[in-house]
Amino acid sequence: MATYVVLALTNFSPSVVRAQTDSAKPAVASTPSKPIGKVTAVTGSVTIEHVGAVVVQANVSNEPDRAKTGDPVYLGDVVLTGADGRVGINFTDGTSFNLSSNARMALDHYVYEPEGKANATLFSLAKGTFTFVAGNVAKTGDMKVDTPVATLGIRGTTPHIEISDDGSVKFSTLIEEGKSKLLKKPRAAAAAEPDRSRNRRLNICRGC
Repeated sequence: MATYVVLALTNFSPSVVRAQTDSAKPAVASTPSKPIGKVTAVTGSVTIEHVGAVVVQANVSNEPDRAKTGDPVYLGDVVLTGADGRVGINFTDGTSFNLSSNARMALDHYVYEPEGKANATLFSLAKGTFTFVAGNVAKTGDMKVDTPVATLGIRGTTPHIEISDDGSVKFSTLIEEGKSKLLKKPRAAAAAEPDRSRNRRLNICRGC
């Protein structure tokens, strides 16, 4: 795993500081070249903090750029949704996450190779509501999500997690559309007509 080292401006030599001051473009540390997923849907205010990209310049905006459909996500990113925000993210192994408003998710660990033997993920869910469909990592490797109360191992299910402001967590498993039919109660067979022959009166002809 690559390690990113950020140098404080106080450690720069005077010549380097002057060069950066004179330059019209800010110095940007390179982001990881290989994304681990992308944004598939966005509603309202959604931001993605790329911790691998550090801009060294004066007057940096306090608000990160808002995410849009098609934006890549990288290992180490933090996904944040505002009060009116929702976002959908698909990962390279087929895992699909939906985040509701006021949510925070950190992409702490992600390793996936189609034929790999050490596939693993760890996503930290701090607050908000999350629904996701687990992909190939859960089926062939080790997929975990961390919450304020426990770290959950995911094995190919469709979890729904709600994390309240007080840190309490509600966990449930959703039934996928294709499987919901299996839980439908079969229709009861029509009741057979009762045999009323025993109750019928016999008409006996005595003078025939």
